Amino acid sequence: MSAQPIMRGLDTPHSSYPRAVIIYNPFAGRLAGRDGVLRRSVDILAKQGTNATLVPTTGPNTAARIAKQHVDEGVDLILAAGGDGTINEVVNGAANTRVPVGILPGGTANVLAHELGITRNVEQAAASVSQLQPCRIAVGLLSCGDYGRYFLSMAGVGLDAQIVYNLNLDLKAAVGKLAYYAAGMLQVFRPLPQFDVEVSGRRHRCGFVLASRVRNYGGDLEIARGASLLSNDFEVLLFEGKSSMGYLRYLTGVAFGFVHRVPGCTVLRANALSCEVAADPAVYSQIDGELACRPPLRLEAVPDALTLLVPAAFLAREQSLRQVVACA
Repeated sequence: MSAQPIMRGLDTPHSSYPRAVIIYNPFAGRLAGRDGVLRRSVDILAKQGTNATLVPTTGPNTAARIAKQHVDEGVDLILAAGGDGTINEVVNGAANTRVPVGILPGGTANVLAHELGITRNVEQAAASVSQLQPCRIAVGLLSCGDYGRYFLSMAGVGLDAQIVYNLNLDLKAAVGKLAYYAAGMLQVFRPLPQFDVEVSGRRHRCGFVLASRVRNYGGDLEIARGASLLSNDFEVLLFEGKSSMGYLRYLTGVAFGFVHRVPGCTVLRANALSCEVAADPAVYSQIDGELACRPPLRLEAVPDALTLLVPAAFLAREQSLRQVVACA
């Protein structure tokens, strides 16, 4: 589908976002072959006073360029329609600008939408846009040589990135999140490559490290219970051990909410960490569920980097838990 501007009538209500672009992944799990959902979402936005233009991505790593182009053209709002990977790309085109980003969840896991409490129904999410509040937040930045990429939710090095590396994309399209469990089964009985992580001046030997700005992991588990999108740092979880079977103990701790007390797991708060080069080339990293690069790499939180549209209920929850200042 090519870009399709929708014109607003004279009797349409005033909107804080008169011009918007919906950047969507036509192959996202719950958008594939459902153009009508997006067209109806445009109509819903028009009733709120927002003229929206539909622009499809044309392949991997194209959403960032599209977002930047529309920022340069003076758009008032960017809506990312797709999964966490599409949102990640849009963020990389909108970061360090004042143009807000909103979410129309249409992917497989939708970790960020789950964290924010945004419905997975795309049309209902579009109907709520006028009620969302703009919030200036920090974002994560992964740096690896000349490679640099922002992320919103989390970065992982080691075990979970290996699972992403082994992911069968055709199976993901067919069965959704079950494909991740299938890829995870490939790790059973295999030793985990080890690498060194430096956090706050201390070195740790790990098989898996997670730097998270959200509580939930994959939309199903709450793993980083102290993380918050409104903070300027990460909750960092360091998992020791070479045996992948030993990670069942960590998983049990996650499932029952006591992972921070499980021997071999260290939970820290930090605004930066680095992973040194690993002896085994099978050590990978992932950000927001997408494969990134091999160590050596650095992760840091960049304050005041993005305006994100969030529900009032999310703000109320975060402020009660963390006593943070309300967003404008």
